[in-house]
Amino acid sequence: MAMPVLTSYFFEDLALGMRETIMKTVMESDVVGFAQVSGDDNPIHLCDVYAAKTRFGQRIAHGLYTASLISAVLGTRLPGPGAVYMSQTLSFKAPVKIGDVVVVSVEVVELVEKGRRCRLHCEASVDGQVVLDGEATVMVPGRPKERAPEPAPGQPAKTEAA
Repeated sequence: MAMPVLTSYFFEDLALGMRETIMKTVMESDVVGFAQVSGDDNPIHLCDVYAAKTRFGQRIAHGLYTASLISAVLGTRLPGPGAVYMSQTLSFKAPVKIGDVVVVSVEVVELVEKGRRCRLHCEASVDGQVVLDGEATVMVPGRPKERAPEPAPGQPAKTEAA
């Protein structure tokens, strides 16, 4: 996956219906790397001989690898850097195979001012077929407050009356 251009939204910049999408071709090195990082070395992901005997007929990517692509969108595009994952629901619909091009989209479906929470519908598809969907809730940074200008050198700082 090419590193996406980082976009960053403050909570105040978000609106219902905002949407972002990325595409990722699943490579063998992705599946092997995810197995190493996660410790999930199930042969359905790593062994051609084993996987050929399963109902899928070939190796498949880890479900959580596919789900991790949602994190890539949330952390780099919408809302972007500074967003903190609070929760995620996932419903796996179909397998993702090595070589598949996964299209991952997230859409803002709710904004909650208290705590600056954003709920997003998340979906991954291959060739137009949904392979994974769910919802994520993230906490989004607020826009920084404007700071008062610094006093000129030799001038006293202004203080607010009590």
